[in-house]
Amino acid sequence: RREESAQTEREEESIGAGFKLFYYGVDSKRNGVGVVLKEEFVRNVLEVKRVSDSVMSLKLEIEGVMLNVISGYAPQVGCELEEKERFWSELDEVIESIPMGERVVIGADFNGHVGEGNRGDEEVMGKFGVKERNLEGQTVVDFAKRMDMAVLNTYFQKREEHRVTYKSGGRSTQVDYILCRRGNLKEISDCKVVVGESVARQHRMVVCRMTLMVCKKKRSETEKKTKWWKLKKALGGQVVLPDDWETTTKVIRETGRKVLGVSSGRKKEDKETWWWNEEVQAQMEVSKAKQKAYDELYTRLDTREGQKDLYRLARQRDRDGKDVQQVRVIKNRDGRVLTSEESVQRRWKEYFEELMNEENEKEKRVEGVNSVEQKVDKIRKDEVRKALKRMKSGKAVGPDDIPVEVWKSLGEAAVEFLTSLFNRVLESERMPEEWRRSVLVPIFKYKGDMQSCSNYRGIKLMSHTMKLWGRVVEARLRKVVEICEQQYDFMPRKSTTDAIFALRILMEKYRYKLSRSKTEYMCVNEREGSGTVRLQGEEVKKVQEFKYLGLTVQSNGECGK
Repeated sequence: RREESAQTEREEESIGAGFKLFYYGVDSKRNGVGVVLKEEFVRNVLEVKRVSDSVMSLKLEIEGVMLNVISGYAPQVGCELEEKERFWSELDEVIESIPMGERVVIGADFNGHVGEGNRGDEEVMGKFGVKERNLEGQTVVDFAKRMDMAVLNTYFQKREEHRVTYKSGGRSTQVDYILCRRGNLKEISDCKVVVGESVARQHRMVVCRMTLMVCKKKRSETEKKTKWWKLKKALGGQVVLPDDWETTTKVIRETGRKVLGVSSGRKKEDKETWWWNEEVQAQMEVSKAKQKAYDELYTRLDTREGQKDLYRLARQRDRDGKDVQQVRVIKNRDGRVLTSEESVQRRWKEYFEELMNEENEKEKRVEGVNSVEQKVDKIRKDEVRKALKRMKSGKAVGPDDIPVEVWKSLGEAAVEFLTSLFNRVLESERMPEEWRRSVLVPIFKYKGDMQSCSNYRGIKLMSHTMKLWGRVVEARLRKVVEICEQQYDFMPRKSTTDAIFALRILMEKYRYKLSRSKTEYMCVNEREGSGTVRLQGEEVKKVQEFKYLGLTVQSNGECGK
């Protein structure tokens, strides 16, 4: 549905009564376009294109059907020819970018009269228009023929009062139209003007009833999982494990599924707010429950947990203001939205293969050093116990479907088996094949375009047993390797965020200001789509190398004098 928007800039906002407005306007307030959606459909938005203050479009996925809603505002009769041509060129470009299999609905103030009758134009309009056709109305008809669309207002026989979209003084005419592709005309059951509803000065609301021929909805399911959380209750008596990895893991998986059972695989209801829990859900007045949750938050703001809650609220508020709030599709290299599951998976495969198989030539730092063979002690049980104790519970499992909770619950039997297994890996220098596989999950960074692969961080879900092996090796390495205090990344109880925060505090303390003209920046091993750095609204100069303390640091990661 089209709305003339008095708002400025490109924005979206909730307007109450369960509706959200997507709009685009400019400071002059001369033009403005927008689309209003019910809140329940906001999560179905896949893409928002704000072409200009006269044309914008939304792409939605509804029960497997792609629906493109376009809002337009054509120049008035007295406007310059160049402005009119620009509007129709923008509208043509939007329509041509939409695949033929997708639905298209245009709601626009075309500022033209298509007129009564349809002789010679039967393929794109009915005969129930209003008054005579003018030049702008002929342009609308020509556009419909060119794009194989139909003017819906003219197909339904109504009283003139239900066809007139514009009234001013003693004038009454039809300038607002709804169009759809001719191939989808059978889905339109009605189109009329709602008398008495005024959405803008002189204009009256035009509505149409469209029934989408949707695909049969598949039940959304997740992977069935073994109910490992019941493990402690199910254990009893003495546990004896086989010697080899393959047999042991097979026995654990089969026994777990048989004794503990598996989850249904049905997708859990997605709650939009972090405070929505079972206790709140049970209360009859949701507003009181929300107030109670916020009161508790205010009392916790001085604690670390309270700061995390506040940050989570800020992120939720930021997400609510974005056009696309849920990832259903992804864009290809050219920025085109991919909608089919197969094409989306291919794009992710293509992206991560490039990301993880890229090789950078590194300068050989140390030359002429011979390797030294040294006896490595066998792994002891106490090392395995310490590593097990350090492992966190409740984490997502890898492809082997065996969480660390299994080894913790099996006690000394697990320690003996794991010690033996790790020593075999150490001696043979070969690890089980299952450890080589992982599940790659893209996690959004909460910045940039949600439909761009470059704005996701790939997280690998690996075997917990392999992570346990890594803990044992890491503990040994930390005893013989010294790491300088300036190293913040990949260090326990440290973060690069801490270093950045300390630098910021120092700059504020001594009132140090960055010069927009002298400040430069460099990206190390930069990937396509990294964006730019701005300071006080202006783009910062980008360089390929820095000189620091007698060294030259290059953007490919190399250092030299």
